[in-house]
Amino acid sequence: MSKISYDAIIIGAGFSGLYQLYKLRDKLKLNCRVLEKGSGIGGTWYWNRYPGARCDTESHAYTYFFSEEIFKEWEWSERYPGHAEIRKYLNYVSNKYSLKDDIQLDTEVISATFDEENNSWILKTKNDELFKCKFLITAVGCISTTNIPNIKGLNKFNGDYYHTGNWPKNNVDFSGKRVGQIGTGSTGIQAAPVIAETAKHLTVFQRTPNFSVPARNKPLSKEFKEYVKNNYDELKSIVKETPNGHAFRISEKLTFDVPQKEREKKYEEYWEKGGLQFRGVFKDIITDKKANDSASIFLKKKISQVVKNKEFAKILTNFDHPYGCKRPPIDTNYFETYNKDNVHLVDIKNDPIIEIDKKGIKTKNNYFKLDTIVFATGYDAMTGTLINLNITGENNLNLKDYWNEGPKTYLGLQIPGFPNMFTITGPGSPSVLTNMPTAIEQHVEWVTDCISYMIENNFNKVSTSEKNSLEWGKQVKEAADKTLLPTVKHSWYLGANIPNKPRVFMPYAGGLPTYTKICENIKNNNYEGFAFS
Repeated sequence: MSKISYDAIIIGAGFSGLYQLYKLRDKLKLNCRVLEKGSGIGGTWYWNRYPGARCDTESHAYTYFFSEEIFKEWEWSERYPGHAEIRKYLNYVSNKYSLKDDIQLDTEVISATFDEENNSWILKTKNDELFKCKFLITAVGCISTTNIPNIKGLNKFNGDYYHTGNWPKNNVDFSGKRVGQIGTGSTGIQAAPVIAETAKHLTVFQRTPNFSVPARNKPLSKEFKEYVKNNYDELKSIVKETPNGHAFRISEKLTFDVPQKEREKKYEEYWEKGGLQFRGVFKDIITDKKANDSASIFLKKKISQVVKNKEFAKILTNFDHPYGCKRPPIDTNYFETYNKDNVHLVDIKNDPIIEIDKKGIKTKNNYFKLDTIVFATGYDAMTGTLINLNITGENNLNLKDYWNEGPKTYLGLQIPGFPNMFTITGPGSPSVLTNMPTAIEQHVEWVTDCISYMIENNFNKVSTSEKNSLEWGKQVKEAADKTLLPTVKHSWYLGANIPNKPRVFMPYAGGLPTYTKICENIKNNNYEGFAFS
């Protein structure tokens, strides 16, 4: 079978894949192809269409900043964009640069193998096509591989079941249905209120209660839209200068530098403001346990005031982790949903799910008849999608085997033993701890600069070493250990939601500006830690 050859192949057509295509094709004039599993572009937003699905980053930050023209031409409609509007935006960008000409949809990569003799990657797809390329860039996203727990009897269930991360393109009608939702992370918190609006009855099965702050989503005013268009430079600077890549600055004040009365007033102010900004009310919320306790107590009080059913309120606020140290959700009427007559809450820590049968879910103490089950049970985050690509590097080294004890990368950009392959927002980079488009732009630009450097110097191969990846792994751990993040042992940041997955804190927690500076210093020092030939 003949191989179709390209300079570079990019896997995935979301924010990172589109920008990487633009940079390599239009700026470096390389012959490129994007291979995308879905039938449309959008990346994670192609698949995430569940009820209530929307971004938790404000729209004026969840955007590309590489082009002032795009920034000013596009106009978001809401404070937090919904999934359909994000797809519309990405299609607009794609059309603007004719990116679709070099994107191949409905193409699932099932293996990628490094050909050492010819210094090239060979990719095989589910359609039995073969591709050959010099550079392989994985732009597959961090939360793309869905995780449906292995619950006894699921295959016997007579009703329909769905995972929020692989939602049907035709909307699901819950009218007159008894719905069971398993999971109350970010997606579950978004989905439950919308499902409850039309379902005959909704039963939410909660294992771990999660903090959530009201999103305060709303249509954007004409004045705010004008403000955004007129302040491109300032907003671009803010997202690049703040640790999480958002368009708001974190306070320099420490929690206990402020008198209690003023502190409570600040918490109230940020609760009313809504969104992820609550994390930035004081500088030390994620690094100091006592400071975090102060914020957590406030949030617990606010949630208890909202939820009228005292038994439900107790279950929803029985927190076992510090605020903001798992992915911090924001919501629209999540806690208010438990005040509805057609909504019930089950604490599966005390009443665990035993099995699913033809007609519903059996817990230790109860039985719930259901027509539909919604799994809001998260993803095999950061590593799952990469491992599922079945990547084999030098000396027949398989990525799954190499990462058997946890991911090893250099800067989250390259993996030892896998030359000429770059991982956009890979494990070991800030990725999921940031506003993703900001982190993506930084990675794509760095990769483009590295490939440009290779072309200018007639290099054909770039690789890194095990030693460099281990050193970087230590820095990732040190950065995490300066925060409270690794204290949450059941967090997906450590892979704890996937049975038998190694427990390693995966993202770099030192902040995007610090990370960017490290990457720039390495680049300016002739790509220290990378070997070229």
